[in-house]
Amino acid sequence: MKFTAHINIMPLKELLDPQGKAVSNSLHNLGLTNVTNVRIGKHICLSMEAKDAEEAEKMTTEACKKLLANQVMESFKFTLKEE
Repeated sequence: MKFTAHINIMPLKELLDPQGKAVSNSLHNLGLTNVTNVRIGKHICLSMEAKDAEEAEKMTTEACKKLLANQVMESFKFTLKEE
């Protein structure tokens, strides 16, 4: 079976997000002063073959933990879609 994983990786809320802060400051300079708490993350899509959704979930979790997300500084969430 074919699956697509849509993964969102974000900096931990407890940590400073320098990119988010820079974008927030720039938005304020553009007059968008009501925009607050900008956080910059990553969105990754993976296509995979797996025997079932459980295996696809395990593969996605392993990819995130071993390569895609730095768990010291980032959290991840994902959704799976069967193709």
